[in-house]
Amino acid sequence: MPQAPDHATLLAQVTAVGQQHVFAFYHQLNTPQQAELDRQVAALDWTLVAELIRTVVLHPQPFKLPDHIEPAPYFLHTPRDATMREKYRLARTRGEELLRKNKIAAFVVAGGQGSRLGWNGPKGTFPATAVKNKPLFQCFAEYLRAMELRFKAVIPFYIMTSTANHRATVDFWAKSNFFGLPSDQIMFFPQGMLPAVSLDGKVLLETPGTLALSPNGHGGSLLALHKSGALADMQRRGITHISYFQVDNPIVRCVDPLFIGLHDMEQADMSSKILPKLSSQEKLGNMCLVDGKMTVIEYSDFPDTLAEQRTADGALRFRAGSIALHAIRCEFVQRLNARGFALPYHRAEKKVPCVDIVTGKIWKPEKSNAIKMETFVFDALPLADRSMVYETDRLDEFAPIKNAEGVDSIASSRQITTLRNSRWLEAAGVKVPRQPDGAPDCTIEIAASFALYPEDIKARRVHLPTIKHGDQVYLE
Repeated sequence: MPQAPDHATLLAQVTAVGQQHVFAFYHQLNTPQQAELDRQVAALDWTLVAELIRTVVLHPQPFKLPDHIEPAPYFLHTPRDATMREKYRLARTRGEELLRKNKIAAFVVAGGQGSRLGWNGPKGTFPATAVKNKPLFQCFAEYLRAMELRFKAVIPFYIMTSTANHRATVDFWAKSNFFGLPSDQIMFFPQGMLPAVSLDGKVLLETPGTLALSPNGHGGSLLALHKSGALADMQRRGITHISYFQVDNPIVRCVDPLFIGLHDMEQADMSSKILPKLSSQEKLGNMCLVDGKMTVIEYSDFPDTLAEQRTADGALRFRAGSIALHAIRCEFVQRLNARGFALPYHRAEKKVPCVDIVTGKIWKPEKSNAIKMETFVFDALPLADRSMVYETDRLDEFAPIKNAEGVDSIASSRQITTLRNSRWLEAAGVKVPRQPDGAPDCTIEIAASFALYPEDIKARRVHLPTIKHGDQVYLE
């Protein structure tokens, strides 16, 4: 391994880009603190940081709406004719064959903390399920294990952490005995970090001895796959497709044979699942075609003149909402990294507590004082030669936990999960008690070991319970 740069070399590097103030308190630090600051400074590409400060912080280019935007075409969740039903049957068969041949890996972006949920720990450790309070990580592990058993497959699981939660995440999985998955199937690695920067272009210090660092966005996952050796590990295992998802959704289909099969049959580099938007203003990115390339335009950048457009039957014209679920060819990720990581960086204005360089005291701002620079994974879509979009069922696999209360909260997630499970049970002939407004008057959790699909429940009819008002039901 190359030797880490010494302090004098690091000082010269930051001085060359006008950021020497990061060592303003260096001589006040003890030896371990100095070593940690040197390590943080050495880990950054200061040429890139300087370029991002110039282009993203000091001279940002306003978002320019493309001239030619069309709604993205997509495969409907339910095929409407015999031809498409046959295509979907073949696609599911193709996806299942890829599983049996051990060609698919699962990849979760799990760098977040649970602080917005009032949870002290990595977000993946948050207790998510409606009855057993299983953590998010356990939901994914049980789903993957059930898929492995069904298809006699090996599904390697790659978990991208952040420097803030890496150790806690690894320890949590080890303490949980990897939830029944073989430990040699799981690889943990942290994503890249970038410093928060003041509005006038100065890298901020979190303390006198640490930089104010934050993850480089979920788009950095495609770079981290390469830098961490995860991509090389996939090549060694013969993996050809990556099933990408984010950590906040307990009912996500971590690997979906139909979706992967369509993706493979369409020879797509990167494919996406979407939901039909509930309203023109739902906060989902808009899946569009821009000059013939699949592109996601953020809801905040999408003008009302487009968002409100309707078709002849009154439906939203731009109705495909991105939900950050992707199928990605390993070869595409290799190409992205081989030609230089090309995803654009976006700016986000934030309130970042930091050190006052003059006094050395921590300053907690009341308004935005800093820029964080992030990449978005969906910005890889226009770089793909081919891309496919598939509509999934909102109730079947979208119950994200992002907020402490309200929309996309733990309460709404558990409600959606119970609604889904009620639908599954009722399709199998089980009577589910309902409230006057039609909502289930019970709480139902179904483990992946019990059913991966609603049709699995019909095969277990002798084991199905009678459900009474107010019951908490857990099936495994």
